[in-house]
Amino acid sequence: MPNQNSNWPVIGGIAAALGAGLCCVGPFLLISLGISGAWISNLTQFEPYRPLFIVAVLILFGWAGWQVHRPIEQCEPGSACAIPQTRRRRQIIFWTAMLLATLFVVSPYWIPLIAE
Repeated sequence: MPNQNSNWPVIGGIAAALGAGLCCVGPFLLISLGISGAWISNLTQFEPYRPLFIVAVLILFGWAGWQVHRPIEQCEPGSACAIPQTRRRRQIIFWTAMLLATLFVVSPYWIPLIAE
C-alpha cells in the first residue's frame, strides 16, 4: 500500500467509532464541557445506525490490522512497512486508535456508570 494511503483504514475506523458512539458519548462529552441545549437530544437519532457504524469499525480496523501486521516478506523493498521503525510506530498508532475506537463503541455501557 502506498505511504499516503496507509493511514486511511485507521482514520476511517476512528470516524466510524465516533459515529457509533455519537448517540451516547457525544452528549456526555458536551455536557461534561459545560455545553448544553435542547439540540443535544437530537444526537440520539443516530442510535438506529449504530450497528452499521460498528460493522464499519470492524471492517476498517481488520483491514488496517492486516496492513500493519502483515509479514515483512509481503512488503515491497523500500516501502514504509519494510522499515522496522516505521512499522513499529504504525503498530503503536494502530493499537492506540483501536483502544480509542473500542471505548467509543462500548460507550453505552460505561457512560451510565460514570454519569450516576
